[in-house]
Amino acid sequence: MVADYYKDISNGLLNSANLKLSKKFITKIINVPGAFEIPITIAKNIKKFDGFIALGCVIKGETPHFDFISQAATNAIMNLGIEFKKPIGNGIITCLNMKQAIARKKKGAEAASAVISVLSQ
Repeated sequence: MVADYYKDISNGLLNSANLKLSKKFITKIINVPGAFEIPITIAKNIKKFDGFIALGCVIKGETPHFDFISQAATNAIMNLGIEFKKPIGNGIITCLNMKQAIARKKKGAEAASAVISVLSQ
């Protein structure tokens, strides 16, 4: 799942995840508008795939919206993984500003590594 709200950041996350996945894995990219939509899209597709990588970015603004979206997405992703016993790599980065987000675009590889690790157990 790739949240397109910050497309440049999401593309960086996706590129780094793809480098980790190589050609060993069959992948399908599903785009969603934002991080909040990732869990429901995973839930709709949970039986179709062995694992998921959630990629997106939430940047803190002047309201508590950042906290609500970040926490809701993280909790929902964890609950889905536990309930369906499927690995979901959480590559949704939460940043205080765009500079931090740009610096963390390679975090998609870490989410991909986590899913690969669990699938290989």
